[in-house]
Amino acid sequence: MVTTTSTLEQQQVYSEPVVTLRGVSWQTYKALMADVGDDRAWRIAYDRGVLEIRMPLPKHEEPKRLIESFIEALVDELGIEIRSLGALTLEREDLTRAVEPDTCFYIENESTVRGKDEINLPDDPPPDLVVESDYTSSSLNKFTLYASLGVPELWRYRKNALEVYQLREEKYEKSEQSGIFPFLPIAEVPGFIEQSKTIGQRSAVRLFRQRIREIVANQNSD
Repeated sequence: MVTTTSTLEQQQVYSEPVVTLRGVSWQTYKALMADVGDDRAWRIAYDRGVLEIRMPLPKHEEPKRLIESFIEALVDELGIEIRSLGALTLEREDLTRAVEPDTCFYIENESTVRGKDEINLPDDPPPDLVVESDYTSSSLNKFTLYASLGVPELWRYRKNALEVYQLREEKYEKSEQSGIFPFLPIAEVPGFIEQSKTIGQRSAVRLFRQRIREIVANQNSD
């Protein structure tokens, strides 16, 4: 592994450890990723020489996992396919940028990447949707990272609210609804996450599924 004169900064925000390395070449970043492999708890973001490493905690992971379950319940009710790839490493060597979302989904482009063992940007499309559970302030602008990789839609859960951003002219704009699931009541999702703390995760998912069924039934009756 190449030795660099990177400076090391460590901070702890909301008890979630974050380490930032500066002056890291693309070759060093790739060597590090090859050395540690995929079996690791921490996630990375890399932007032209700056490598950020963070260790998610349960309060970060739980909302993300619930949102995953909600999306899976939603597509099951709609009868459509998705490919859920979790913290898939999205990277572009030509841009010297890389990022691992909390979770991501191929929806409209699911059939394009179905069954592929490796996904390589830009030859393959980016995920249609990425989700970030934002408990830690980042030294990197992840909006810029995801926009440069061409991710069409980003959901960010923070402060008990779910925010939706759509990519327009290479920049994200906040939206009141999802472009992928326009009928989804985005403002109601945090309520189901909060309910899970008292009634349990699977009960919250069942309530969410019931709500989606009601919406779909109302649409079909119109």
